[in-house]
Amino acid sequence: MFKLFSKDFWDVTARLILRNKIFILVGIIIATYFFSRQWDNMRFTYTEANLLPDDHSVNITYNNFLKTFGEEGNLIVLGVKDSSLFSVNKLNAWNRLSEDFKKNDAVETVVSIKDLQKLVKNTKSEKFDLEPFIKDSITSIKQIENLQNELFHKYPFYDNFLFNKETKTVRTAIYLKKDIVNTSARKDFVIDVLTKKLEIFEQENNLDVRVSGMPYIRTLNSQNIIDEINLFVIAALLVTSIIFFFFFRSFRATFISLVVVCIGVMWTLGIIGLLNYEITVLTALIPPLIIVIGIPNCIFLINKYQNEVKLHGNKVKSLQRVITKIGNATLMTNVTTASGFATFILTESKLLKEFGVVASLSILAIFILCLLIIPIIYSFMPYPKDRHLEHLNKRWIGGFVNWMELMVRQKRIAIYITSIVLLVVSIIGIYQIKISGSLIEDMPQESDFVNDIRFFEDEFNGIMPLEIMIDTKRKKGVMKLSTLKRMDQLEDLIIETPELSKPISVVSLVKYSKQAYYNGNTKFYQLPTSQENSFILSYAKNSSSNVDLLNNFVDSTGQYARITTFMKDIGTDKMERIEENLQTKIDKVFPEKRYDVIMTGKALLFQKGTKYLVKNLVISLSLAIFLIALFMAYMFRSGRMIVVSLIPNLLPLLVTAGLMGYLGVPIKPSTILVFSIAFGISVDDTIHFLAKYRQELQANQWKIKISVYGALRETGVSMFYTSIVLFFGFSVFTISSFGGTVALGALVSATLLFAMLSNLLLLPSLLLSLERSIANKEVLKKPPINIIPEEDESDKDFNK
Repeated sequence: MFKLFSKDFWDVTARLILRNKIFILVGIIIATYFFSRQWDNMRFTYTEANLLPDDHSVNITYNNFLKTFGEEGNLIVLGVKDSSLFSVNKLNAWNRLSEDFKKNDAVETVVSIKDLQKLVKNTKSEKFDLEPFIKDSITSIKQIENLQNELFHKYPFYDNFLFNKETKTVRTAIYLKKDIVNTSARKDFVIDVLTKKLEIFEQENNLDVRVSGMPYIRTLNSQNIIDEINLFVIAALLVTSIIFFFFFRSFRATFISLVVVCIGVMWTLGIIGLLNYEITVLTALIPPLIIVIGIPNCIFLINKYQNEVKLHGNKVKSLQRVITKIGNATLMTNVTTASGFATFILTESKLLKEFGVVASLSILAIFILCLLIIPIIYSFMPYPKDRHLEHLNKRWIGGFVNWMELMVRQKRIAIYITSIVLLVVSIIGIYQIKISGSLIEDMPQESDFVNDIRFFEDEFNGIMPLEIMIDTKRKKGVMKLSTLKRMDQLEDLIIETPELSKPISVVSLVKYSKQAYYNGNTKFYQLPTSQENSFILSYAKNSSSNVDLLNNFVDSTGQYARITTFMKDIGTDKMERIEENLQTKIDKVFPEKRYDVIMTGKALLFQKGTKYLVKNLVISLSLAIFLIALFMAYMFRSGRMIVVSLIPNLLPLLVTAGLMGYLGVPIKPSTILVFSIAFGISVDDTIHFLAKYRQELQANQWKIKISVYGALRETGVSMFYTSIVLFFGFSVFTISSFGGTVALGALVSATLLFAMLSNLLLLPSLLLSLERSIANKEVLKKPPINIIPEEDESDKDFNK
């Protein structure tokens, strides 16, 4: 391991690269072709993000529910809130639209107004018959008025299922086949069939149809992710190349850097395909991330090359020193950045694991590409012209460096006071951070499908399924009157909870059966008494058509029942309170010895996933700090130097966390990523500065002040360049339509800006203030890693 970071290793590396240029370029071309062939294996995810590990108890509970009742997220709802719908032509057109969907192979069943059935008592046969509200088609306004009177006033069983009797909003329920919900067939149906048919219907009937449901939301959300990948890559290339050119004023340097990062993006996509990973909302961020992270590598390498050429004019020696002096520091910075991402591998969340694997491998790949391609290409090119080196002498850059040196030399106390004030204020802000488990908070807020979600929340109290499964522990136990009464008590609490929709279960069906038994009298829409129960159930058993109504609410053995409700998109705190209230009622109503009752569903799954990630945030960030501390310990051989190097990088994280508290930015899956990513990147500046500082110590006979100022002057410019590129590079994500991506870009950008100032001001101040304790000769007598004299035998060999 030691040889990997030794002077001899990098000398040999430099020789191999510069003496085998053609072979290396051919190898890169072959590797790029290989990775491009893996693109065929890439696929976009057709399932929503599951933030929990597969063996988590919440996932196990959810999967057990699916085994009993099948996929619950297969419902698409269409809604219209328009009084003109209740006209002969438009209502018939609405019913024809529903019938048309039934013919599609992807659809299991469709339930619309025309499909609604009345339960009618057949005294002669002692059974219930089903009689449609609409037999064929609507022919008159009087028929519509009678239909409205029946639906909105006489049959409470259907209220809030297909219509809202208060606002007269009507909806149709489309149930997709459960085996296609998580496949590309779902996308084909939504994009190619559903959307197109609705567009035609809206134009012909001048009606605004709202659409929602988990299959529809997931499809359109995934499509937005796909559309934004190209946007991010183009925007990242454009922004970073403009900034790069502004600093270097060289088309040649800019073009070379763009070639390197474009190859890096190709390799990244190839890695995703090679590993057979899906493109998710997280892995879609990696290609632009590689551009943003790769450009700073190019800046350090090209800036060092131009500095060396300006210093002595020897191109071969300059390229050798680029590899030997910058190569090791750049390797360390990329390893620390990759480590920040790699910590997500240990979270046991499949989504984060894949993100961590691809991101860390891609970062190491872009380092290799930069180290190989840039020196090789420059070896074929002529010397840089004077105008290419002008940026090294710009007055404003010199002024910025002089200002940093002045602050470190004369304003150290002010720097410390400012840091302490920021720390205290940030800690106060941290206590104000809230946790959010909102499913749609990070979705494009201006999109039509998010507006439709809000519409259905207002009209029907939500679209996120919350399921309660009751195990009676005995066959046919569900239809016992005692069980039905307990379920009814639980449903009363659900109805009283404004964030939940009216529940659907076998209880409603039994109430409807009693109403039918008493010839449709709405006063009898209630559970039967013990005496009535036997009569009503005998009618129900004789009604073969009634069996279909029970299928979705009771399993085939009659042992398990489900209560389905839909939840508004609310924050984690409210969701937890609702869960606690329901659980308290369950514990009170259902004796543990006789019943097993579980809560599950997409709503609860997402909320638990958010809490799980928050708990893992501390673990992943602590691991990132620990790994990077190990790199520092190996590199500098000093425990005190580890502390000094970590302080300037932890402070920006605390400042960012404080800002989140003050600005009301909650902790959620998207913002959780900020800290590990930002820490892994911000520590790069520390490594570059300290690596140069150690070189200056040897060159200046261990004189601390001279070495600190020398390191500040040489690395300050590159650190400023790279920080600006990273700031604007991550700012690219703020153009996203996804709130989580916007928050990620803005917070990482802010953190890196604070980190730049911290590394340029606080780090050298600490080195100067603590010089006696951290930089004595006993510590520094051992040759530090990355120390290469200004002139050595390898230089002479290359000069020959």
